[in-house]
Amino acid sequence: GVDVVIHAATKYMSGHSDVLFGTMSANEAAWPRLLEAFHTLGACPSPDDTYQVLRGLRTLGVRLAHQEKAGLSIARWLDKQPGVSRVLHPALESFPGHALWKRDFTGASGLFAVVLDGGGTDKARAFLNALEIFGLGSSWGGYESLAQKTNLDARTVAKGPYEGAVLRLQIGLEDVEDLKADLTKGLEAAAKV
Repeated sequence: GVDVVIHAATKYMSGHSDVLFGTMSANEAAWPRLLEAFHTLGACPSPDDTYQVLRGLRTLGVRLAHQEKAGLSIARWLDKQPGVSRVLHPALESFPGHALWKRDFTGASGLFAVVLDGGGTDKARAFLNALEIFGLGSSWGGYESLAQKTNLDARTVAKGPYEGAVLRLQIGLEDVEDLKADLTKGLEAAAKV
């Protein structure tokens, strides 16, 4: 079994990208040492941060359900778009690790990656600069859709064999058709590079 679980509540639990928060849980044997460390370090969140995470937990289920459905819809749509080499989403049948994902998970999030056809930084920059709804950033799990170029060059374990720029997308709570229209603008801008 697991003795201690540490979870970042800043993202999905909070749901609004406006708080830094974490949780720790322990089994009965590990709890006394965890509690002692908590008292020794004096690490505790403010009442307002705690309230904000509680507020986010109240809508967590509906947010996750929407982001899963919207994320899959957009991933499947992107998989058929010109200018997209591949979509890296474990819930897609075309994903190399799909069988493993299907065995171990019951749902997906709205976070996945897209590989643009050819090009590199310039194509990615054109794509990102054309977006109006998607924000730029990496605070995944909030209500807003975000996009970011991923640099796989720094990986030490394995390099991705991707032929173009890799962009991570976090699908938020906006209307799916509005997000598709925004991504279309990005793909059109990237195609001109």
